[in-house]
Amino acid sequence: MTTDGFITCLWFDGQAEEAAHFYVSVFKNAAIGRITRGNEAVPGPAGSVLTAEFTANGQKFVALNGGPQFKFNEAVSFQIICSDQEEIDHYWNKLTENGGEGGPCGWLKDRYGLSWQVVYDRLIDMIGGPDQEKATRATRAMMSMGKLDVAELERAYAGE
Repeated sequence: MTTDGFITCLWFDGQAEEAAHFYVSVFKNAAIGRITRGNEAVPGPAGSVLTAEFTANGQKFVALNGGPQFKFNEAVSFQIICSDQEEIDHYWNKLTENGGEGGPCGWLKDRYGLSWQVVYDRLIDMIGGPDQEKATRATRAMMSMGKLDVAELERAYAGE
């Protein structure tokens, strides 16, 4: 796996291959890459999965079975920019199923504890736009939501 950009390494405690398959099932333009198995020089049972490479939405990742020392937290999250409610619903529902949990303002944690932001593509322009009244209404609407509601955000922005 070579790239001109970055490859994100995600640390798991024994679920690297399972997680790679899960993320490939959620995202388009996704595929499993090389699976690396440990040997006598690597902690854990010989032959167990050490790393699982995968691509999701064109981004390259490697899932590493590093052990229990480190856990995901909200200090790092991945943004998924969505063009409509159908796309928001897809990612929100898939990433929160089987143990994931929704959070405020479009944030969620998946079953592995990884944080995601499922974002409406117009939201940044709405809340950062020059009309402060519109921006305030859109921001207040967003702050009241878990999963983002595109129609409600648009109504708030328009002042309806």
